[in-house]
Amino acid sequence: MLWKKLFDPVKALEPDELRKYISQHPEGTYALIDVRQPGEYEKEHLPGAQLIPLPNLANSLTKLDPEKPTIAY
Repeated sequence: MLWKKLFDPVKALEPDELRKYISQHPEGTYALIDVRQPGEYEKEHLPGAQLIPLPNLANSLTKLDPEKPTIAY
């Protein structure tokens, strides 16, 4: 059940840690999710980020690959 995933431990990354992670892992081996609003995403977002606004995230879990690490910002 997907709702159980909500209770899995989550690791917070500092910006430098995220930069290091992204530089060491090829795009496509992780999901990068921008949870801001569309206007904020359109103004600027990280390369490769997919927009899923935070209010829509719970209903969009099936769009995420459970086998890949997911990074949300």
